[in-house]
Amino acid sequence: MTFEQLQLIDPIMKALAKENYTQPTPIQEQAIPPVLAGRDLFGCAQTGTGKTAAFLLPIIQLLSTQQSRPNGKRVIRSLILTPTRELAIQIADNAAAYGAFTHLRCGVIVGGVSQRAQEQLLEKGVDILIATPGRLIDLMNQGFVDLRHVQILVLDEADRMLDMGFIHDMKRIIAKLPVKRQTLFFSATMPPEITSLVQSLLNDPVKVEITPVSSTAERIKQQLYYVDKANKLQLLIDLLQDKSITSAIVFTRTKHGADRLVRGLTKANITAQAIHGDKSQNARQAALNNFKSGVTRLLVATDIAARGIDVEELSHVINYNLPNIPETYVHRIGRTGRAGLSGIAISFCEEEEIPYVKDIEKLTKQKIPVVADHPYPMTMTQPERAAIGASRASSAPAKDGNRGPRGEGGGRRRGRRPNPGK
Repeated sequence: MTFEQLQLIDPIMKALAKENYTQPTPIQEQAIPPVLAGRDLFGCAQTGTGKTAAFLLPIIQLLSTQQSRPNGKRVIRSLILTPTRELAIQIADNAAAYGAFTHLRCGVIVGGVSQRAQEQLLEKGVDILIATPGRLIDLMNQGFVDLRHVQILVLDEADRMLDMGFIHDMKRIIAKLPVKRQTLFFSATMPPEITSLVQSLLNDPVKVEITPVSSTAERIKQQLYYVDKANKLQLLIDLLQDKSITSAIVFTRTKHGADRLVRGLTKANITAQAIHGDKSQNARQAALNNFKSGVTRLLVATDIAARGIDVEELSHVINYNLPNIPETYVHRIGRTGRAGLSGIAISFCEEEEIPYVKDIEKLTKQKIPVVADHPYPMTMTQPERAAIGASRASSAPAKDGNRGPRGEGGGRRRGRRPNPGK
């Protein structure tokens, strides 16, 4: 299928040609027609599937073909809510590109920067507003935002907004919208809370699911290293001697852990920058720009901050800490191997993370290949080793008493799971 077959208007086709887009992705192909027809839509898609254009293109078409208001005053006709500043800015950039040959005006509202420029933006008026919930609530409370004319609501990365505790802000914002509206809902994962939210917000929605969350891209080569927590940094430094790791996003569990890892890598003369919620907007944008331009080799991120990081040619994803939610693992590694390119996902597993491996493999229905021959094998007690061996019949025995599991392994260890989202 081509974009022409989706019956997009000439100004959008001209913009797509300028961006060198010729063929829609599967989610664009399936989502654009029902959105143009005015239907509510629920899209379940991982990063890199092209979902931003899947909702922006029809929104631009629907709004640009409407007659202008008699008094010429612009009002917010489409509201796009998204969890992070980076993602909001990225969506705004895309909206500007796709709508370059229309009369529409879009704006972005995020925290971490002065609100004065955002007040002026709202005063002048915008057709499409992209916002993070926290700052939008602030400006609503101050009387700067009027949502009474919104026709199309988009909730993007809804699962991550729930993870970040935005559920109450989302409900307060939605309560200010017209009851009669079109709602487009996108999520990378499908926890029960998302299903409940979809049922309460959407009216007879069309469902589009691209790449089920339980699957991982076949072109992504996965590697698993069992390593003690104290040896993770040195193992990473050793692996980074491989010059084929040209650019990588390294995932940590916490913001403090990201900063600590960057300090350790910097001491080893490896260029790395952290990106997380405690960084200012300018610092986060500078880190992202340096990474995209190749000035910085590694971007160290928490899951929340990583939403909105869009890098086309990412050679590696490294799980310095494994996530305790298996769907998050799938989402992370999906950042490499995009656009038909190959990619490698490297995961470190310390003792307390062993249960996560089993959960991930249960979800994906595939074993993660274990790299057993490395300088920092996990030191384990004999009962723990036996438990892993019993749970993984395919695992090969270790060669010596200090070597970690040599098969494709994991086991279950009792204990409280740490919070991955801090």
